[in-house]
Amino acid sequence: MQRSIPVALSIAGSDSSAGAGAQADLKTFSALDVYGLTAITCVVAETPGTVQRIQAIDPDMVAEQVTLLLENFSVGAIKTGMLYSAEIVSRLAKTFRDRDSSRAARIPLVVDPVMVATSGDLLLHQDAIAVYEKELFPLAALVTPNLDEAATLLGEKIGDLAAMREAGKELLARYGVPMLLKGGHLAGEHAIDLLFTADGVVEFSTPFVRGIHTHGTGCTYSAAIAAGLASGLRLEEAIERGKRFVTAAIEQHFTWPSAKGSSLHALNHSPDGL
Repeated sequence: MQRSIPVALSIAGSDSSAGAGAQADLKTFSALDVYGLTAITCVVAETPGTVQRIQAIDPDMVAEQVTLLLENFSVGAIKTGMLYSAEIVSRLAKTFRDRDSSRAARIPLVVDPVMVATSGDLLLHQDAIAVYEKELFPLAALVTPNLDEAATLLGEKIGDLAAMREAGKELLARYGVPMLLKGGHLAGEHAIDLLFTADGVVEFSTPFVRGIHTHGTGCTYSAAIAAGLASGLRLEEAIERGKRFVTAAIEQHFTWPSAKGSSLHALNHSPDGL
């Protein structure tokens, strides 16, 4: 019997350890009953805690992957992850604009502005930030910066929940699109995220999971949101479910001994109890 399920597209880097990037997105899509497509922007040799090398894909090749997929699949949502260079960001934005000008319906776009890895390694060229702001953010249905990324955009540190609220308001006013400011880097008993839209501010909170040193939480969260949008959920519903999904993925993480004598942690992208 033929079966059709929602389709979502991840435009992201390839993580050799499969805990972040396109691999994490695909696993998240699958767990949430969405068929995942990928357009690879770069190849990253990494393990949790270490980024060893990044090799970018030619921007035209990135755009060709996206164009071919959008011409052949009924894509319900798109998410961008690691885009790495100004050239790739600009080429993608042009691809989206060209497509939107010829079609009535715009596909919801979730932009995760990946700038720095959990390990601290830079994942975005400095000159790409302005291109994000000018060309890609205006096309987004949602932008999902963490506190470090928001601080980079605003030029100031965000140290507590009150500062987070002010920062989110400034981001919304500056870019004019919904902003999900992720507060997982704040101290406290709960991981609090704030959604800023023209209708106001909505808070999403889950207990903070301590002692887990993994990567890919931002990728997984934004992919879960995109999966929700592809499945027809409203934005707030998609975020609420995505928040529960990534929290469960952290709580039910995997652990292995590494060759260096420490432990490797990875998210469980098929958590129980959702």
